[in-house]
Amino acid sequence: MSTDRRSTKHGAGNPAGAAAAREDPPTAHPDASDSTAGTLERASNNEGLNVLARAGFAVMALLHILIGFIALRLALGGYGDADTGGALGPLAASAAGPFLMWGGCAACASLALWQLGEATVRVRRKSTGERWSKAVSSGSLVLIYGSVALTFASFARGRGRDSGDSTASFSTAVLASPAGMPALIAVGLLILGIGIYFIYKGARRNFRTELRHFAGTKRGQVIDLLGLTGHIAKGISLILAGGLFVLAAVHDTPAESTGLDGSLKRLLETPAGPPIVAVIAVGLIFYGLFALVRSRYGRM
Repeated sequence: MSTDRRSTKHGAGNPAGAAAAREDPPTAHPDASDSTAGTLERASNNEGLNVLARAGFAVMALLHILIGFIALRLALGGYGDADTGGALGPLAASAAGPFLMWGGCAACASLALWQLGEATVRVRRKSTGERWSKAVSSGSLVLIYGSVALTFASFARGRGRDSGDSTASFSTAVLASPAGMPALIAVGLLILGIGIYFIYKGARRNFRTELRHFAGTKRGQVIDLLGLTGHIAKGISLILAGGLFVLAAVHDTPAESTGLDGSLKRLLETPAGPPIVAVIAVGLIFYGLFALVRSRYGRM
């Protein structure tokens, strides 16, 4: 009798062995936290959220273009407030004001939520260093876009106010809190850090990973220039605003922290101020144009 036939016969005569042979291998159950993270990742990749986040990028782009033109007007001896409040005020006062303000609020809030996914669940399979880097970079953008969404909401409710006054009021409240000066310095250093990150991102052209649609084309070279100059100008403007927070904390003068508009107007008081402000203004316009292209063709 052959070996195969003996094995078959032996299995038939040993029900326990046959049952063990038929038993499926144990199935590994996914960890509950992995399952939750996967669900959140799928939710963050929802196409509806992606569309709203693209709209948020477009809104932020238009804001930078408007602020850039206001800053350029200041550099040429004109008037205006080169900040979010100065850009939104005239729009909010128009007939379509409430619609525009609530639409901008929804778009920027969606963009903040999308960036939260970038900072958390979308990088969970990356290395520890990459996760920390993304948590800091995208996490800071969550705060920026979220604050802009709140500004839109304030104007939509008819409670919009000068951004410089709002910033000074915030600094006053922080200095009066138990945390006091260290907390306000921390805010200033955080904004300074974000500004340095933008300069680094622009100088190293790290923005290319977000926009590969025009890679290797003449249009791509133009977009590359917009991204380079725009990110550096954006970084400089953030450093100027963050520096005012630090000065306000050290000197205990919260009125000094008047945001981007206040920092540009203080810079205009120096001999070389107007041309420097003009360069920053053009850079902000370039950043807005880059962000507009990114809103349509960028990676989501």
